[in-house]
Formats: sequence, structure tokens, C-alpha cells
Amino acid sequence: MKVIIDTEAQTLTLESEEDSSGLATSKKTQPLYSKEAFEMVSDQWLKIGWDQKYAYTFSWLGLPVTQIPEDLIRLQEVIQQVQPDVILETGISRGGSLIFYASLCHLLEKGRVIGVDKRLWKSSRTAIETHSLFRYITLIEGDSADEGVITQVKTQIQPHESTLVILDSSHSATHMLNEMEAYHTLVKPGSYLIATDGIMKHAALAKTPRANPDWTWDNAEEASRIFCEKHPEFSAKTPLWPFKKSPLTQNVSQWPSGWLLRTR
Repeated sequence: MKVIIDTEAQTLTLESEEDSSGLATSKKTQPLYSKEAFEMVSDQWLKIGWDQKYAYTFSWLGLPVTQIPEDLIRLQEVIQQVQPDVILETGISRGGSLIFYASLCHLLEKGRVIGVDKRLWKSSRTAIETHSLFRYITLIEGDSADEGVITQVKTQIQPHESTLVILDSSHSATHMLNEMEAYHTLVKPGSYLIATDGIMKHAALAKTPRANPDWTWDNAEEASRIFCEKHPEFSAKTPLWPFKKSPLTQNVSQWPSGWLLRTR
């Protein structure tokens, strides 16, 4: 596939792979300043940005947060809408995401955060535990799919409490499915189970340098598809934008098909 941007003609052309004669099998041209062109460019931007570790350039209130701002802002919108009693995240990396959630709990005057990680680095634990927002956070060390850890998490949450679950540890389909089975009962109707980093599948399909070919089938999107087939009370549904003065309709996101809404 070729993407040709002509700034003089103000067009974006998408050409499919060439046939045996060397000619493009299909060709589609859009105005450069159009919804369709924005979506095409964003798709490429996401894959290039993932390969170049763009998400590894941000922090939140002093701690690294390895997500792109587009996803964090959309997540903020959902947290404001759902106002969960508990935000559970598996895979906390260096802790910036936990501080991000804790800051929202502080502003909303509601909620607390549980973070689970297989291995908490000493430096990360110290940075989290000495942060001014740590009072909103509970840390649990261990494999998020391990029965003992699952029990620890569930004892922290009361039956009447609403929970938003964000899965960001191992992104293999098997591990993520195990997490989904373990924690989906905590999610009440109207809240979400979020499977992050489905971008890895698309990076693999595009053969980006950092991608593993196995990710074409072993990925978060596949886990979400299998889970929703088994649990019809959940559906892959991107949250509506609360503010929309634009013809655009799709998130610019590293979490494609990752928002699993519990509808009943």
C-alpha cells in the first residue's frame, strides 16, 4: 500500500499493492483536508508512533505515564461520566497512570485506585508511595491472573461498589482472557472493562520494526473478540464523545476495540 500526500493539489491518495504488471490494483483519492484523509494519516501516525515509542515521552505529575494523550483524555472523559468507586489497573509500569487516576479521584472527590503488577521496581514503588496522591492508591504485587492476587484484589472491593477495570499487563491473548474472566464480575452495567494496546496487532500487520509477527493473532483485540462472544453482557463499544463539534467519528487510539461496555 502507498499513501501519497500532495500538499500542492491538497489530496491524499491511497494505492493498493501492485499487481504482476507493476500497476496499482486500486487507487482512491481524497481531499487532503477531509475526515477520510485524517483517518488515513492517523492510522499511519499511530503505527509509526508506536514503533518510535512515542508513548514513552510523557509523564503525569512527575511520574512516567506510558500512554498517548489521546487515550488518556478519552479515559478521563469516561471516568468523569462513570465516576467509579474503584479504578483497577493491571500492569502499572512506572506508576504515572496510577497517579493520573488518583488525581481524577481527588478532583471528583470520589473513588480510589488499585494497581497490580507482577514486579514492582523499588524505584517505582518508592516514587508512588511518596507521592502526595498515594492516599488514593493500593498496590498489589504479583501476577494479575494468579488466583492469590485475584483474591487480594476482590477483598479490597465491596459488592456494592462500581469498578472500572483497565488491563495493561501482559498483552498476550491468553493472559488477557484470563484477566477478563477474573475481573469482569467487578464491572457493573454502564462501566467498562478496557483492553489496552490492541495497536500491537496493527503494528505487526504493518510489519513495523519493533513488532512480533505472532501479534497478528496473539493480541488484545483477539482477546476482546473471544471474551465478548462468551459474555454477551459485554460489547466492544467506543464511548461517545461528550463534546463534539467536528465531522470526525473515530478515536485516535492505541486501544482499538478495547472498550468493552457492560450493558446488562
